[in-house]
Order: sequence, then C-alpha cells, then structure tokens
Amino acid sequence: MPPADDPREEAIRRLDERAAALGARTQRPLTAHAGEQAVGQAYKIIAELIGGVLIGLAGGALVVWVFKIPTAVGLIGGVLIGFALSLWMANRTAQRLMALAKQDTGPTPPSAPFDDDEE
Repeated sequence: MPPADDPREEAIRRLDERAAALGARTQRPLTAHAGEQAVGQAYKIIAELIGGVLIGLAGGALVVWVFKIPTAVGLIGGVLIGFALSLWMANRTAQRLMALAKQDTGPTPPSAPFDDDEE
C-alpha cells in the first residue's frame, strides 16, 4: 500500500510542471537586435530634429516670398518655429518609445527595503 504522502507529492509535481509550462509559454522572447533598434530610434529622433528646422526654414522662405517681409525676419522666425516644432515632435517620439520599452519589460519588481538599523 502506498504511503499517504504520495498523492500529495504527485499533485505538487504535476502542479509544478503545469506552472513551468505556463511560464515558458507566456515568457517573451528576448530580441537579439536591441542595439540595432536603439540606433534606429535615435536616428529617427535626429531626423525629426533636423527635418523640423529645415521645414521651418522653408516655411520662413515661403512667408518672405508671399508676404514680402524682410528676409531676416521671415527666415529667423521660420527656423525658430521649426526648431520648436521639432523639439515637440522629438519629445513625443521619445515618450512613445519609452512607453513601448516599459511595456516590453513589464512591471518592475519591488525592491528590498534598505536596512537603516545598520550603521
């Protein structure tokens, strides 16, 4: 006759196997191209910064040509508006990329409290 603990141990073993299978099935695969993705994202932000300034310069030149205002006023104003717009776009892109990065890594584990008693 088998001992009374055998069914419990068998149930615990099966539960452990099912938990391991669930963990393996739900674990996200690690990407091998994380460095390349980071470089691509950095180039995207740089392109937004440069593109915003160039679009502002072109917009300022268009305003100078259409409204016949002094060249310096139109070009400097266009560059400043384009620069502000590019900063806003780069910030928005960086926030979106950070949200994606946090979503990929999952919640942060709780940290252990510091022991203030030891000095």
